[in-house]
Amino acid sequence: MKKSPILNEIGTIFIPVCNIESARDWYCDILGLSTDGEIQFGHIYVIPMKGTNLVLDSKIFSKANISEVPKFHFNSENIEEAYQYMKSKNVELITEIEHGHYFNFKDPDGNTLMICKC
Repeated sequence: MKKSPILNEIGTIFIPVCNIESARDWYCDILGLSTDGEIQFGHIYVIPMKGTNLVLDSKIFSKANISEVPKFHFNSENIEEAYQYMKSKNVELITEIEHGHYFNFKDPDGNTLMICKC
């Protein structure tokens, strides 16, 4: 098989957000991160993660770009604790813990996200 010039890895995941400052604050809060990074070009905020980074981008926001199914999941070593934590943050939870393994929630812009037991 010919070697591909495309690497077998994901560089970043883009999330469309309405307001870059409030999205940055919300995501950093639920992930326990500081908001020290700079907003780039007036519409992009990179959240450094272990592995693939998240890029919040207000320039690509539209109702049509809101994700109704999770495009990825955040890992958790304790799914019950993660569920209670998100509940305490008044996050919109859209499922209970399913199969003892994962649950879905929405960010303030309506994007559906998932937390999964690793």
